Amino acid sequence: MSDAIYYFIRAVMVLCLVAGLEPEEEVTDVVCDEAKLKDGEMMEVEVGDHNVLLVRCDGVYSAISNQCTHYGAPLSKGVLSGHRVRCPWHGSCFNVKTGDLEEYPGIDCLPCHKVKVENNKVYVSVQKRIQGQPKRIKWMGARDQAVLHTVMLLGGGAASLMCAETLRQENYGGRIIMVSRDDLLPYDKTRLSKIMNAESESLLMRKIEFFHKYDIEVWLKKEALSIDTNKKTVTFDDGLIQCYDQILIATGCRAKSLDCPGVDLENVLMLETPEDARCIHYACVGCRTVVVGTSFVGMEVAAYMIDMASSITIIGSSELPYQKTLGPELGKVTMMMLEERGVRFYMNDAVAEVQGQNRRVKAVKLKSGITIEADLLIAGIGVNPNSEFLKGSPIRMDSKNYVIVDKYMRTNITDVYCAGDLTSFPLKMAKGQNVSIGHWQTAQAHGYGEGYTEMVLKGRFENMKFLALYLKDDEVVAAAGLNVEPAVSVVAERLAEGRVITKAEAESDDLSWLKLQPM
Repeated sequence: MSDAIYYFIRAVMVLCLVAGLEPEEEVTDVVCDEAKLKDGEMMEVEVGDHNVLLVRCDGVYSAISNQCTHYGAPLSKGVLSGHRVRCPWHGSCFNVKTGDLEEYPGIDCLPCHKVKVENNKVYVSVQKRIQGQPKRIKWMGARDQAVLHTVMLLGGGAASLMCAETLRQENYGGRIIMVSRDDLLPYDKTRLSKIMNAESESLLMRKIEFFHKYDIEVWLKKEALSIDTNKKTVTFDDGLIQCYDQILIATGCRAKSLDCPGVDLENVLMLETPEDARCIHYACVGCRTVVVGTSFVGMEVAAYMIDMASSITIIGSSELPYQKTLGPELGKVTMMMLEERGVRFYMNDAVAEVQGQNRRVKAVKLKSGITIEADLLIAGIGVNPNSEFLKGSPIRMDSKNYVIVDKYMRTNITDVYCAGDLTSFPLKMAKGQNVSIGHWQTAQAHGYGEGYTEMVLKGRFENMKFLALYLKDDEVVAAAGLNVEPAVSVVAERLAEGRVITKAEAESDDLSWLKLQPM
């Protein structure tokens, strides 16, 4: 070893000690023969205590963590396309060379591991210090006080958070202000109907230290009342008037209330916040519970309460659950599954009145005349856009008060952008049709199946192993599946790449393109 290299290593060790750190320790294992993988192949390997995804692309091996940073799914069960791997559960994508996140709903990147090929053997080295599910945040710049420019983000959800992070990742040095009417930092709302007794802190997407570190201002419990696009100011409910240079409106939607007598009684609840979720969790125990609504929220809440409530009754306005989204076939199977667990359904009906005694729910009367005894009512009947404060402004909205944007999320007003549930945007997969998708991952990757005309089924619903391919104009526009990983991810990847899946492919008995065995 030369003197220069020796002193450099010593200097690094001294710096680590001064910083209170120990030099990184590594574990290195032989994971396979060099010829084990062909180009475009991947596999799961174990290195020490770490689960690693080994990939070969362009003749070169690389390794990243095998756990998706979203919910921990094994990426080895996903789909590899070029230099990126798509998660088999919810579609998050990662670059297999860098570990960088390339597609939501995950928000964190993956660590890379050192790989070397020697004597026809592949070696992977991992750091011992990594504990738990390994994640990392993509490099982000810092605030530059010399940059006199302000970006305001109205709304404290995923769209605003991702915008703030992207700005810093692109080395934007100006002021970033995120404003939320909630009393919490941005949190994962998709988990509210799955872990209803979760503490708020466990749902946060980023801790407060993150916002301090990257100089992202967060104003909580503050609501916008109006916007002046000429003066570039926003007026808030506490009287504050704040200037901006550019603004992103991402105030989302709120749960729609029942429109009938008795909705102001105690124990008439909706699911919007962690506090709502905890209230439902504790209120349903041993109670006769009525759920109104057969979309994702209503059905997930009902499934969650099965072993807690004394009885569960679901009221739906359509013939079957999920009829407009997943189709009658999947709706029928879901309905049968819940009925086997004792859940009762009243479909093609609606609530006419919530009857009470001593300010508490006593019964629910339906428009059909049926009366259901109840102690608790939970409404999940849709949403309304939070766009009232935009009325009177020149920002263009559609007939349902969703903000109309172009493919760059620009409104009709310069320097005013809109993102998330509040938007009506041109979806490429829908041939430029403007749509509003109230989904955590408002993107093309999961498809947009509204208005499909035909469904092709692989497998059987009753076997709890199936793939449903939804077609419109003889092309696949969406997919839904159960226990058929990674088939849905294969479809999502094809659609994301703009590659048409024809009716002939969908109907073919050859399932190899879906990476499935005959079912």
